[in-house]
Amino acid sequence: MNTELMEALTILEKEKNISRDVMMDAIENSLLSACKNHFGTSENIKVVMDRETCDYAVYAEKTVVEEVEDPALEISLEDAEKLDSALQVGDVAQIPVQSKEFGRIATQNAKNLILQKIREEERKVVFDQYFEKEKDIVTGIVQRYVGKNISINLGRADAMLTENEQVKGEKFRPTDRIKLYVVEVKNTPRGPKILVSRTHPELVKRLFEAEVSEVRDGIVEIKSIAREAGSRTKMAVWSNDPNVDPVGACVGMNGGRVNAVVQELHGEKIDIINWDENPALLIENALSPAKVISVMADPEEKVANVIVPDYQLSLAIGKEGQNARLAARLTGYKIDIKSETQAIEAGDLPENYMEQMGLVGEEGYTGDYDDGYDDLYDDGYADDYADGYEEDAYEEAYAEEPYAEDKE
Repeated sequence: MNTELMEALTILEKEKNISRDVMMDAIENSLLSACKNHFGTSENIKVVMDRETCDYAVYAEKTVVEEVEDPALEISLEDAEKLDSALQVGDVAQIPVQSKEFGRIATQNAKNLILQKIREEERKVVFDQYFEKEKDIVTGIVQRYVGKNISINLGRADAMLTENEQVKGEKFRPTDRIKLYVVEVKNTPRGPKILVSRTHPELVKRLFEAEVSEVRDGIVEIKSIAREAGSRTKMAVWSNDPNVDPVGACVGMNGGRVNAVVQELHGEKIDIINWDENPALLIENALSPAKVISVMADPEEKVANVIVPDYQLSLAIGKEGQNARLAARLTGYKIDIKSETQAIEAGDLPENYMEQMGLVGEEGYTGDYDDGYDDLYDDGYADDYADGYEEDAYEEAYAEEPYAEDKE
């Protein structure tokens, strides 16, 4: 038993996760390479290796002839009979080859071949390990800034978080632990090249899978995600169990689950809405927190016309159009948002729409909307809708008829 070789192979198998069989194949190939360097050919060389004991033997197969013309492939009958008296002309004799007799160059080449195989297998093992994590999240440790890129240690490999995949405003220090989404893993001669991201929408999805057991078990599905990294994310969820509220499951008790995700994303706001197969209802939910009067969606053209109360227009559009933009990405529809006044002027709503809805009577505004809107003219309205609400826009929207008199 070749205990020394067996111990070396066992260490490699444990430390680098390289299969013993693969290494034995590499040793066999290295012996054949050494024979080729020593004898000039390896076509007639046979390497026999016991996979259990790691004992090995090298034989040169030579044809028995009367007169030798090629010493590398032939052996005289006289010499063959010294090995085995039963050998005759035309037989093939197996002549033991002592690897200790190999020259320095042949030995060095064999050593290099084994080392090269070890490096190749190590890269392959690392590639396979991270290839399995493609489209998933990993935890990495910040090492250093390389220009505007960040070098991240993932354990057995390093990844580079490029400037384009970083969230604006996020700053990291060496030794910080951060979660990253593995976008792609490529196999290169220098080892696996791992592309990671902090801006990818799937990062949010994977974080919720880690925090919410219902999502992880498939009870709650995340149907769609729209994200502007570092600012806001909209996520539509659906429950396969009528007894499970998908939004409540993702939010968690006292907001514990969603807050854990928000904390990992350094304060990024997350809107969680109910998914609906009806595109009109889905678009209405997607424009939350704004209230919607009507949605006219065209599933074929993927366009939708949305009408909102005048005082909700700025909230529906959002700061710099963010709310409407995210809603469009979430639903896949091109959304055109109009206020009531704009819709009536454009003929999208009848002129007596307010009277038909019972919103305006002889004494002006008569009450709340059916879905519980706050009183349109309540002095405290601006405070209630501070998010995305602009008082100047409110004043301008109601400066003209038929609202000016009602407002007073």
